[in-house]
Amino acid sequence: MTSHNMTWISYPSKNLHFTSPEEIEAFIASQNIISRLMHCYIAFFVPTGLIAGICILIIFIKNYLQSKVIENLDLLLLHFTISNIITIFLSFTVITRPDYLKATHLACNILSFFFNLSYFNSQHVLILTLLILLLKRFPPRTALKGTKRPILCVGFVLTYAFCLSLTEAVLVGTDNYHLETDCQLDPLFARPEYEIVKFTFGFGIPSFLQMLCFTLLFAKEAPAEAPALQQHIRTYPAAYIISVTIFICRLFYNIMILFRTTLKFQQSTGTPKNELVMNIAEIVLFCESCASLVFILCFHKPCKDEILKVIQKCRRENTASNRLEIPVTTTNHDNGSQ
Repeated sequence: MTSHNMTWISYPSKNLHFTSPEEIEAFIASQNIISRLMHCYIAFFVPTGLIAGICILIIFIKNYLQSKVIENLDLLLLHFTISNIITIFLSFTVITRPDYLKATHLACNILSFFFNLSYFNSQHVLILTLLILLLKRFPPRTALKGTKRPILCVGFVLTYAFCLSLTEAVLVGTDNYHLETDCQLDPLFARPEYEIVKFTFGFGIPSFLQMLCFTLLFAKEAPAEAPALQQHIRTYPAAYIISVTIFICRLFYNIMILFRTTLKFQQSTGTPKNELVMNIAEIVLFCESCASLVFILCFHKPCKDEILKVIQKCRRENTASNRLEIPVTTTNHDNGSQ
């Protein structure tokens, strides 16, 4: 087998030869599991994530229109939010599970390109956010001018993510672009190099940089004028909570990506159980995008303060309306004389 010829590959659920009732029961059980997970994701995580994302966008835009200034951290989190909203919309491709979306090779490659653009973009924006927070606690003696110009940094990250996504689109291949296929956002028919590049540049290197930032944060002695570590983390909790969530969810997803690559090198389609776990990993990845937006809304100070203002305003209006509803009673005294 050459890595460029992937015409042999197919999903285990599409190419089954049952030899016993136990295998049939196992297959039905796996299909039920992925179907229930899909319904839970669409019913609970998608609405929550989209509502949180829209609220974040409204708050950031409102604050910018009021002050005409946007903080570095706010700009990065705004960029991160947009990437995750795009990912949530692309995740609607799982609605057909346990079956797969039917699309041509070309259409599937285009969907994969935009998914990878959001995937790489959100991962590297998070690394940039951690770096800026690290420099807030450990101001460099020679100032890094790039970090003081977040728009330039965001532009660099977006360009880098675009180049990686374009590379991935090439590795998916252009053969049989007009033929219909079962489509995932990480296409099964992509060359093995596709998964290797995605793991290396989308998880391996960023995770190393992420752990390096955390190591410096906890191990390096801060200047005397710097705030205490606990106070620093409490000041910027959203970024640190999101970084831990992303690492855990994407670790599971990337392990399954590498496992799928080993199957390709062995010229094996795997088992329905392997397919089930890969589908679970994909949905976990989408859940992470939704959860990250909720964490920003709940823990990032400008968003949290705005939500508290809205809640307090609703309480005051409710209290005022209750006070106005004073019952008025009238008594009529009839003094009749005959």
